[in-house]
Amino acid sequence: MSEPVDVVLIGGGIMSATLGTLLSELQPDWKIVVYERLHDVALESSNAWNNAGTGHAALCELNYMPEGKDGSVDPAKAISINEQFQQSRQFWSTLIDEGVLDAPSTFINSAPHMTFVQGEKDVAYLKKRYEALKQEPLFAGIEYSEDSRVINTWAPLLMQKRRKGEPFAATRVPAGTDVDFGALTHQLFDNLQTRGVQLVTNREVRSIRRRKDGTWRLNWRNTIGRTPGHTDAKFVFVGAGGWALKLLQSSRIPEISGYGVFPIGGQFLKTTNPAVVAQHKAKVYSQASVGAPPMSVPHLDTRVVDGEASLLFGPFATFSPKFLKNGSLFDIVSQVRWGNLGPMLKVAIDNPSLITYLVGELLKNHAKKVDSLRTFMPTAKDEDWELIQAGQRAQVMKKDPEKGGILQFGTEVVTGSDGSIAGLLGASPGASTAVSIMLGLLKTCFPDQIEGWQPRLRELIPSYGETLNTRPEVAEESLAETAETLALTA
Repeated sequence: MSEPVDVVLIGGGIMSATLGTLLSELQPDWKIVVYERLHDVALESSNAWNNAGTGHAALCELNYMPEGKDGSVDPAKAISINEQFQQSRQFWSTLIDEGVLDAPSTFINSAPHMTFVQGEKDVAYLKKRYEALKQEPLFAGIEYSEDSRVINTWAPLLMQKRRKGEPFAATRVPAGTDVDFGALTHQLFDNLQTRGVQLVTNREVRSIRRRKDGTWRLNWRNTIGRTPGHTDAKFVFVGAGGWALKLLQSSRIPEISGYGVFPIGGQFLKTTNPAVVAQHKAKVYSQASVGAPPMSVPHLDTRVVDGEASLLFGPFATFSPKFLKNGSLFDIVSQVRWGNLGPMLKVAIDNPSLITYLVGELLKNHAKKVDSLRTFMPTAKDEDWELIQAGQRAQVMKKDPEKGGILQFGTEVVTGSDGSIAGLLGASPGASTAVSIMLGLLKTCFPDQIEGWQPRLRELIPSYGETLNTRPEVAEESLAETAETLALTA
């Protein structure tokens, strides 16, 4: 009987790539195996065209800083998200310095982050948000304007042929980024393989079962030839997008009871017209429609993929019962268990506006979607824009002591009681905060090793275990150093 491997990572996305990189740095003697059911890594949510590539730092995303019922705005969550993204920047910077990653421009580029709102109510809110953030060290350099001439210098496409008299406002942070998480994922896995990590593609894990000795048996089959087999592992991480729920359910850990996921797909309008692309270099976010999930906040984005610049607008929600783009039509039904049926029904009852929103989105044709774009870009022409299909997002549904069940927008790590198995559920901010999420997982799942790992973790991520925003001088220095290493310009 073969010895169990130390670690199996399920899923070839940015989460597994990040965790694998951390573990290979911290414990190079461990045997690590990665299983991906498709023919290559980064083909689902981590793929460049399956997400907007925003380096989520809460610089422009309003859903991280909602207005309270009393009209107040609390920057705490926005600061927390920014802190997490700074850990990603530090980690990537270290890996560039150590030759693990290629030139920064192959996966990250400068793109100012802006917020643009219309109407007196949203203008008043945005100004309050700006006032709350401008003194925070991690938001240094944020600008605010209600002047069309100023906003025109930031993003001309927003102002051309806009009607006079309508209230509008914008904020801008020059230090924003556009990230190609697909390219980053590929580079991380390429390095892992040079370090002896085994990456097996076209291998689908079908179930996970606890063995008597405490290890986990992963039953799999090759997607080419359908050859079955199994692997035993001491630790398992399930980073398989929406598929993670099904695999965690198969493990029968009690911690997954009560969880379900609601799949939401997306489309973007895309243009590569040089005359249009040249006029916009920013990621511009706005307010979500009533009933829309935070991941559907409309935004007009600069994208740089494989060295080519383009613009995306969206997302437009779509519906499929699949948990992944390459999933099964039975996914949404096969997740149902007695433990999660109640919470999922409660979510359905409590979120009629979400259903209304989805139906409205599904009824939009190409022309209607370009009409939505004209809210941002009044001069948009139908013929310049094509629809592309984005990735599937599986939003978390879970038990709630007060409401019975809630729909949660964000990411959540579900861990077995002994820390030998963990999986990631949810979506945004996801990839941008992968480093922070995996650092939390290391602390939870490897309590006996974490103290000994700390010196190397501080080399990889200088702010590990501390916060930047509470130390203005350190924050300023860190932002400048990572900007220089990542070749980012304000």
